[in-house]
Amino acid sequence: MELKEERILNFKKIKSADLTKEQEYNYNKTLYSEYQKFNSDSAIFYVKKNLKIADELKNKDLSDLANIQLVTLYSSSGKYRESEAILKSINKKTLSKTLLPTYYVAYREFFEHYAANSYDIKYIQQIRKYRDSLLMVLDPNTLNYQINKIQQGMSQQKIRTAEKQLLDLLKNTKEDNPQYAMITYLLGSIYERTHQLELRKKYYALSATADIKNANKDNASLQELALVFYEVGDVDMAYKLTQSAIEDALYCNVQFRTLLMSEVYSIINTVYLEREAKRKTELQLYLLCISLLSLFLIVAVIYVYKQMKKVSRIRGELYETSQKLAELNKDITETNNQLQERNSQLSESNHVKEEYIAHFFNLCSAYINKLENYRIILNKKATAKQFDEIYKMLKSTTLVDNELEELYKNFDIIFLNLYPTFVKDFNDLLIKEEQIVLKQGELLNTELRIFALIRLGITDSVKIAAFLRYSLSTIYNYRTRARNKAAVSRNDLEEMVMKIGLISLKV
Repeated sequence: MELKEERILNFKKIKSADLTKEQEYNYNKTLYSEYQKFNSDSAIFYVKKNLKIADELKNKDLSDLANIQLVTLYSSSGKYRESEAILKSINKKTLSKTLLPTYYVAYREFFEHYAANSYDIKYIQQIRKYRDSLLMVLDPNTLNYQINKIQQGMSQQKIRTAEKQLLDLLKNTKEDNPQYAMITYLLGSIYERTHQLELRKKYYALSATADIKNANKDNASLQELALVFYEVGDVDMAYKLTQSAIEDALYCNVQFRTLLMSEVYSIINTVYLEREAKRKTELQLYLLCISLLSLFLIVAVIYVYKQMKKVSRIRGELYETSQKLAELNKDITETNNQLQERNSQLSESNHVKEEYIAHFFNLCSAYINKLENYRIILNKKATAKQFDEIYKMLKSTTLVDNELEELYKNFDIIFLNLYPTFVKDFNDLLIKEEQIVLKQGELLNTELRIFALIRLGITDSVKIAAFLRYSLSTIYNYRTRARNKAAVSRNDLEEMVMKIGLISLKV
């Protein structure tokens, strides 16, 4: 409805003063088409304007078209005498051939509307007569012709043929086609005659949906669908659909639809009111039950309240006891923390010892093997009396240098395995500008090895100098220079180095 009203509003923005009389006629004709199945009063308004324009233009065809359009609008609005008077005033012999289909449709619909108020077999015969006349002037290739032909077959009780033809038409008709609603409505009518309830419901629902999408207020599908739901016992849905159908008929001012719906509405409304009365009785019973349950709940709440007071008193006593237990637990926790800290320190110490013992045995074994190999080489040369070669080997320091390099490399690897973050942690103890940056391929340098030995507990400079093959003064200079670069207190530097890698336990 919103889309249709918006479309009409946009079209009305065109000023009729800017149009010629012919253009204004077509403009009113378009608005008539929009309002025809939406609001018959508005449609009548624009058709009457076109009658005046046709008289001014003295154009008989335009006047005839407007009169035929007015016939259908009058008959759907209940103005049967006015509608019949216009029909009788039109001379069929002088009508344009292009207007004949519209003329026969107007006559057919006049009798359809009239039959809704006063059913008589002669009106049905008139409907068939004008449908037959309509089929004589319609193009057989048009959808309108095919639908009327099928309706003719249905009136002749050719139900199965009509069903097949309608299903074929439906396959080739899009949902947005205005005739889609008529095709599905006729299918619903066929399944009503053949007592196929689910198919009847399906096609009336499809027809009603199409009418709603096209904002077609002059529709029969909602009424038929309401009857389907009434038959299956869904009175609520039937009542809702009936109300909607009546609202549409009143909005569009389609009197014959209102008359048809009033009969259905009275039946459904009676059943709906009876059901509502029954629901009201059930509701009163439920309210009584709820009142009794509420009373029981109040008694239960009072009882629970008293029990809660007892529980609260006991809880207070338990709280005092728990406070005492908490204090004891706190003491136990502190003791456990201390024990865990000691255990961690012992565990770390044992781990270091195990690592060093294993590596010590490996190194000793390796050096014994190297000495044995060196002895074998010297023995072979002595046996071969190669004394110059023996002297050259004994004089060379290459072996010692290689072994020292291997020793320091093993030391670096073993130490960093035990303390992987040592370089970073040590740098954190120095000021940023003096932090040590290792060369590519280096694990530790001389300065780091000195403090690595201190971390292992070797603080005597003499032992450090012996291990690293440096003079005592060199070792002293390295240690002094490191203290001067310390970001912490220079006196605390070596003590803090000793703590690098200790496990800190959080409880």
